[in-house]
Amino acid sequence: MSDSIVIIPTYNEKENIALMIDKVMSLKKDFHVLIIDDNSPDGTAKIVKEKQAQFPDRLHLEERKGKLGLGTAYIHGFRWALKRNYEYIFEMDCDFSHNPEDLLRLYKACAEVGHDMSIGSRYVTGVNVVNWPMSRVMLSYFASHYVRIITGMPINDTTAGFKCYHRSVLETIELDKVRFMGYAFQIEMKFLAWKYGFNITEVPIIFTDRTRGQSKMSGGIIKEAVLGVIQIKLNSLFRKFRKEMNLEPRLVEANSLDGTNS
Repeated sequence: MSDSIVIIPTYNEKENIALMIDKVMSLKKDFHVLIIDDNSPDGTAKIVKEKQAQFPDRLHLEERKGKLGLGTAYIHGFRWALKRNYEYIFEMDCDFSHNPEDLLRLYKACAEVGHDMSIGSRYVTGVNVVNWPMSRVMLSYFASHYVRIITGMPINDTTAGFKCYHRSVLETIELDKVRFMGYAFQIEMKFLAWKYGFNITEVPIIFTDRTRGQSKMSGGIIKEAVLGVIQIKLNSLFRKFRKEMNLEPRLVEANSLDGTNS
């Protein structure tokens, strides 16, 4: 039984899913993978089922009846993983914008260095984004800056979707009360972990835009994030947070997280 599971939501990812599974399974650490597929019409789930014959104990699939949103997919996966006693629970995209090799560094930041949550950060050491047009880079960068101003979170990449949670974070956050299910979900989860006082770190990564398949980004997603941040902050004023720790987030040096000892 592995102590770690990587949750990957999918919708129409037939070009990437087999490659992603093979890459994660080839890493030096024994990661398990949970695919949450929202009834992809392109046959993504069928490919996962075929790969399960190759990785019967490490690859898991949960199929849902339709496209229900990123946040609901992750919350479904969180509950699934907690029920099965995984210690470290990861979020990751399927399109290779997140480098699977960095799973080792996120794991080390939590399991060996001792953080409760590690974030694969595009902006903690500048702007580390490849193949995005400048307009999108600027939108993403200043969106994170806007979130920091509104919420007060001392996190550089507030919208990042590449993360490792120690199970205690997900057990403490009341998942039933997570409000946002789209892009703002990523912001809300970081905000709640920070408000509860968990020890959060940002691990520098290089983010590379997808080269296969179609992006799920839309104007509505961005609008939800912009307006949602204000609602997240307002909601927090009427909620009591029991502090788990009194530790400020801090940067773990990149060269100490190369994964060679994982």
